[in-house]
Amino acid sequence: MAGQDIEILIKQIAKLPSLGSRSARRIVLHLLSRKESILLPLIESLNNVAANIKTCEICGNFDTVSPCPICASASRDGSIVCVVRDVADLWAMERTALFKGKYHVLGGVLSAMEGVVPEDLNIESLAKKIASGEIKELVLALPATVDGQITSHYLVSRFKESRVKITTLAQGIPMGAELDYMDEGTIQLALNSRKLL
Repeated sequence: MAGQDIEILIKQIAKLPSLGSRSARRIVLHLLSRKESILLPLIESLNNVAANIKTCEICGNFDTVSPCPICASASRDGSIVCVVRDVADLWAMERTALFKGKYHVLGGVLSAMEGVVPEDLNIESLAKKIASGEIKELVLALPATVDGQITSHYLVSRFKESRVKITTLAQGIPMGAELDYMDEGTIQLALNSRKLL
């Protein structure tokens, strides 16, 4: 049986997304068996991140500087802003290296079940950006869930009086997928988003 300090570490690791106590226990055993090569460098990295991480004052991204390199870049098109749920979605968009605009992190989506209302999200700073007249297009890259759709509809209605073009990412069947493996919601989105060839 593990000692108290190790049990505390296992419980902390188990709080991470997609990990249960069994996975956490295996991770901790792996870290302890490789103390010099993995555990100690990991501790140093965690301490550095904890001491230096900032939230970008413009978009909400995590970095060691604020504004973050995306917001500070003169080569990015500040007139096109991609609205995402969280930093994970921002990083996913950046992995594609396709989007050349800037971002706005909402910090979640509206949810009646979880009691998330517009005031809980980073919407007022988006409204100020739109009011400044610098934004010409908002790209809504929100989850294809009921809450994501509700949030998109809220943002469209909130900013419909502005002169900002509001678009959304196409949704539907991913490339290489077979219809037989798709759920009904995905097929419905694909049908509703069909386009002329």
